[in-house]
Parts: sequence; structure tokens; C-alpha cells
Amino acid sequence: MEALSNNFTRSILGRTGLEVGRLGISASYGVPGEALERAFERGVNYIYWGSRRRSSFGEGLKRLKPRRDRFVLVIQSYTRLAPLMAGSLERALRALSFDHADVLLLGMWNKPVAPKILDAARQLKQRGLVRLLAVSTHQRTLVPSIAAADDFDIVHFRYNAAHPGAENDIFPHLPATNRPGLVSFTATSWGQLLGKSGLQAFFMGGHPLPQGERVPTATDCYRYVLSRPEVDVCLTGPANAAQMDEGLEALRRGPMTEEELAWMRRVGRAVAGK
Repeated sequence: MEALSNNFTRSILGRTGLEVGRLGISASYGVPGEALERAFERGVNYIYWGSRRRSSFGEGLKRLKPRRDRFVLVIQSYTRLAPLMAGSLERALRALSFDHADVLLLGMWNKPVAPKILDAARQLKQRGLVRLLAVSTHQRTLVPSIAAADDFDIVHFRYNAAHPGAENDIFPHLPATNRPGLVSFTATSWGQLLGKSGLQAFFMGGHPLPQGERVPTATDCYRYVLSRPEVDVCLTGPANAAQMDEGLEALRRGPMTEEELAWMRRVGRAVAGK
């Protein structure tokens, strides 16, 4: 198991024991179902049916149904009202014609999850509608305490070259054994590391890229994240088939060299205004 967890393309998802591709894929940004299927054939099997559930992606998921045992389906709930959680999950499953999700992800908790929300999630697990519970957070300092407890099987957290704080706040503080699965998001820092200045990047407070440095590609950003063996899965949010191919290219090219990592850190510090 330990050898597999250090593989650039495959890992064991923490204490879940599930074998996953280290690149995951989100439905939220527009990637079509055909690109999902192609990525699945290349080993991408952590599949996130998130807050924006695109119909083409859903159709691709339905076509993968005969191979249901080969992928990990993640469905997210942002609800802060416990009675609404079951209905939201059930609607998502009906839309896909699936009877269960592998993971119920409680989205964007920057403080401990409310007991009523956690109880509602556990009830869905008891009903067999989900197998595992996950939580996402932007508050890195929460992750070690989540990892030390047993409420959640998986933790989603932000990690990229512009926001590398997990290297100090999370990775050194993980339990030596029986840790949860670790899934990172925003590898491109909402496009800031690619030199983009869209609305979301603007509100996140990004700074210009440094002069004289090569502009990273999405492939570079994914390789940077996946060069950390602690990260079991790096989520991608492709908008189209070409962007999905950029993610797959990261798997082909493998880990970054020390020189490449140093370059990404320089770019990341500039983007973060440091």
C-alpha cells in the first residue's frame, strides 16, 4: 500500500482503502461527458458531481454505469439545514439513475461541522445512500484535527503554488497511520497561475505574474500538486475536452524536477503578492 501511495498516477485514498487515480474530475465547469469517459479510460476515477451538475457530464456518468465498481462517485451538499440534505442527495442520485454515491462531501466548512449536519450525513450512510463522508475547507489549520478524528473519511482542501500553506499547516501534522484521504482543489488558483484575470481571480486578489518567468500551464499546476505524495487526488475543473487533455498530460509527464518546483514557487509567491 505504501508503495502505491507514492505512485505519481495511482494512490490509496487514505483509510478508505480505495485505489484511485491521482487526478480527479469535477462536473461543475463544463467538461463534456465524452471527455469524462476518455479520462476514465486513462485512470481518472475520482468523479465529483458537484454544485453545478452539467447534463452532458451526467450522461457520461450514466454511460459508465456498467463499470460502476471502478470509479468513486462524489456528491456534494452545501446545505446548512439538516432536513434538506437527504432530498438533495436523492435528487442527484435520481438524475444519474444511481442507487448510491461513494462519497457525500459536506462543502465549505471553515469551522467544525455542525452536529445536526453531521448526524444527517450519518443517517444517509446508515441508509446505504453513501458509503463514505468527506468535508471540504479553506481553513487549513482545521485539517489536522479532522484527520485525527474519525468523523470523516476524506478531506478536501486548497493547495497550489500560490497557496502552499498545506506544506506547513497540514502535511507535517498528519497521523502516521489511518489518515483520511486527502484531496486538493484549485490547482491553478482559479486561473491566476495561468496569467488569467477573470472575475473570480479578481475577487481572490491575485497579483501579476513576475516578469521574465515562463507562464505556467494547467499541466504545470497539476504536476506541481501531484509532486507532493501526501496528496491522494488533485481535482481538475476542465471546461472542455482540451482542458481535460492538459490534465491528462500531467500524468504522462510525471513529477516536477527541483528546478521546475523552484520556478513554480517563484511564480506562486508573485501571484500571492509575496
